[in-house]
Amino acid sequence: MPDLPDPVTLAIPAFVGLIVLEMLLVRATGRGAYEPRDTFTSLALGFGSTVSGLIFGGAVLALGVWLYRFRLFDIGWSWWAWGLCFVLDDFAYYWFHRTAHRVRWFWASHVIHHSSQHYNLSTALRQTWTGPISLAFVFRLPLFLAGFPPAMILFCGGLNLIYQFWIHTEMVDRLPRWFEAVMNTPSHHRVHHATNPRYLDANYAGVFIVWDRLFGSFVPERADEPCRYGIVRNLGTFNPFVAAFHEWIGIARDLAHARSWRERWGCVAGPPGWSPDGSRDTTEIIRARWQALGEPAE
Repeated sequence: MPDLPDPVTLAIPAFVGLIVLEMLLVRATGRGAYEPRDTFTSLALGFGSTVSGLIFGGAVLALGVWLYRFRLFDIGWSWWAWGLCFVLDDFAYYWFHRTAHRVRWFWASHVIHHSSQHYNLSTALRQTWTGPISLAFVFRLPLFLAGFPPAMILFCGGLNLIYQFWIHTEMVDRLPRWFEAVMNTPSHHRVHHATNPRYLDANYAGVFIVWDRLFGSFVPERADEPCRYGIVRNLGTFNPFVAAFHEWIGIARDLAHARSWRERWGCVAGPPGWSPDGSRDTTEIIRARWQALGEPAE
């Protein structure tokens, strides 16, 4: 089995260079925004995610290699296997991402990525510290069982992450229609990061927006409704530790006050914002309130 490099590590100099370039373009054009404290928080969260990967990555890889022993097929290293692995990895990412917005346990890790009220390339570096704890890696395990070589799966996952870096920008408007129809783009991903009721919980794609179009989660960006970024209840702090752990603390607090196993299950497996008495806002509540004001349903 070949020893493939980590494509994300190789891409770090390009990430830094593009962030600096975007900063200069923002200053020159006035389009988009950077806030120094927010950018520092994004960089700190990116560094923490790298440390978390070093601590837990070996165990996750060992699990994948162990599952590979029970593979259904010997897919090997053919050229077509690379393309199929990349597409199926993105399909797995779509379902992880969708679940991460609809199940609070997974959201507790993923919310880090949405915690900035700005949208620029540094936002892409806001990655989870607690993904292994939330078991986010389980969505890729079927690829090992199918028979894709573990090194191939990890490499394709890295390429997926690299692709997602450049779509975190307000400097790019719309791309050619054929590209917008198939691929995830800055326009599509701005919608994903927005907290407008129209845009909530949409556009989960990593690379191929076709998954959202196929499974009913696609919402187009509208020129008459600019995106508002962040989370429904913004943190009000730039502390990276608050960003990394606040939702886990919230889950623990709710579990401590839960009065039944039904409530405990809802605190963990319900959608973000779920509460036993309905006193907090879920996406459905926010959207229903918005539609009650006369806005059309999507």
